[in-house]
Amino acid sequence: MSETLRYDGKVAVVTGAGNGLGRAYALLLGSRGAKVVVNDLGGSTHGEGASTNAADKVVEEIKSAGGEAVANYDSVEYGDKIIKTALDAFGRVDIVINNAGILRDVAFHKMTQKDWDLIYTVHLKGTYAVTKAAWETMRKQQFGRVINVASAAGLYGNFGQANYSAAKLGILGLTKTLAREGASKNIKVNCIAPLAGSRMTATVMPQEMVDALRPEFVAPVVAYLSHDSCESSGQVYELGAGWVAELRWQRAKGGFLPFGDASPEAVAKVWEKVTDYDDEPEYPESTQDSFGPVMGNLERYKEASSKL
Repeated sequence: MSETLRYDGKVAVVTGAGNGLGRAYALLLGSRGAKVVVNDLGGSTHGEGASTNAADKVVEEIKSAGGEAVANYDSVEYGDKIIKTALDAFGRVDIVINNAGILRDVAFHKMTQKDWDLIYTVHLKGTYAVTKAAWETMRKQQFGRVINVASAAGLYGNFGQANYSAAKLGILGLTKTLAREGASKNIKVNCIAPLAGSRMTATVMPQEMVDALRPEFVAPVVAYLSHDSCESSGQVYELGAGWVAELRWQRAKGGFLPFGDASPEAVAKVWEKVTDYDDEPEYPESTQDSFGPVMGNLERYKEASSKL
């Protein structure tokens, strides 16, 4: 029988923890010994209003089950205030789960500046602000676990979600960079793209599907990624309904323009190779991997030029 994963002595900050996925994360971690900061502004899924009720209810649930928790009601754009709550109450912060989110779905040609700015502020800026506020403490502790939240909309695009898609893919880029910067300090940073029933997905899914895609299917994965024993970092995972899979970039082997022919016609001639994934595709994992073929081709151009 495998060892029970515990979080005793750890302090977890979960944003948007008053409902849905965030609540499931907070309850699971709290039930396994973590001290939890339950953050929730208490607003609508559209980013309007505020209330203390949502966070307070989850804090009471954790306490009633024998755990420790405190509430925070700040918007995630004020990440320093959220992390200050953790430090004031518990003296440290070990786990940050950047879960808070809203939706303002509308076709791009009808999207307002407010629609764009609010999504950016809550998702990308909020993820930055909370993580930034916790980062120095994690570095000093030589320990940290950060779980960010992307979306299939960010990975693949989705009609009516230009604002949301852009922010969510931005979060993935932030995740990959922070994983590299945190590596020497034992800070692991990962990203999930969950499909689960929540107040947000209830606006775009039939109720029976919302009911079936319970947040409790996602919470164990987030908990595992938050644990000391998990070595994964800089990855993105798609998950839902008990299924989870790591996702990676794939790149076609590509084609090279002939030396001395930088024309659109030359591009057209190699386009089939540019888009061919069957001929030994590659799986780049870094900027060095990205630049490899370019630098290799420069060397070929240099060699060809020297022979002229």
